[in-house]
Amino acid sequence: MANEGVNSGRRRFLTATTAVVGAVGVAGVAVPFISSWKPSARAQVAGAPVEVDISKIDLEPGMRMIVQWRGKPVWIFKRTPEQLAALPSINDRLRDPNSDNVEQTPAFAKNEGRSIKPELAVIVGICTHLGCSPTYVPELQPQAFDSEWQGGFYCPCHNSRFDLAGRVYQGVPAPSNLEVPPYHFVDDSRVIVGIPPEGAA
Repeated sequence: MANEGVNSGRRRFLTATTAVVGAVGVAGVAVPFISSWKPSARAQVAGAPVEVDISKIDLEPGMRMIVQWRGKPVWIFKRTPEQLAALPSINDRLRDPNSDNVEQTPAFAKNEGRSIKPELAVIVGICTHLGCSPTYVPELQPQAFDSEWQGGFYCPCHNSRFDLAGRVYQGVPAPSNLEVPPYHFVDDSRVIVGIPPEGAA
């Protein structure tokens, strides 16, 4: 009789221990399994959308954020009213002022600012000549490389120049405007790079 009491206590202990070990084992398998649903670093580089908090840009016009999408730097920056007003003044100096090259400019950004919201630009920061990353020169004042500079991007490698909409100047090695990636605004403080606006091709 006493022997049965010992055996049943041992049985309860072994049952509880087995249940705990089993639960730990299930959790150990579930965590990596659920984690495998998230996009890997390779998938993100390959093109997974990137959500960006742009609320800090509102604090400082002229500030530029740089995020990675498909292994490319994407510039997000806010243009001032003065910078926007200067864009049409240089159209005659640009190679593709109306952004007719559809490979570089999706239909939703085929406008003067090449953007959804005029003041906020989202542009891939890779020169279309040899893949360098141009320098951000937003000031509306003469520069050593251009005495009539109206703000934009300058590639010191081979002197290619782009305005603050990413449109390429005439007479430089870069053949086309900077690329505008697919993107859309979730709300006033968040943008998703990699997915175009709803209804856009």
